[in-house]
Amino acid sequence: MAESEAVCPERLVMEHVTSRWGTLVLITLLERPHRFSELRREIGRVSEKMLAQTLRTLERDGLVHRDAKPVIPPRVDYSLTDLGREAAEQVRGLARWTERRMAAVERAREAYDAARP
Repeated sequence: MAESEAVCPERLVMEHVTSRWGTLVLITLLERPHRFSELRREIGRVSEKMLAQTLRTLERDGLVHRDAKPVIPPRVDYSLTDLGREAAEQVRGLARWTERRMAAVERAREAYDAARP
């Protein structure tokens, strides 16, 4: 176990949930289960390696369920667990707040930049 995980496991889970790709995966999976390629297309600009790593991490944390079907070709669907749905709702709330308040953030940035030489 990593030292930071032993000291503050909540911080590590928060990092997973609020990471760039973790947030987008959780919000996307709120809609419905997705296959890997669907997730990748929906999210956009995420590498295959990073998406796979993010999904493994969220699965390990109990937020994402990986359902591998024994068919040819192989089919794997990803969905949210109850815990994952709860986390995704919270993250989506923050995303919606960001969308609603972006104009205020832009004004604050402009004021900040204008006050700097």
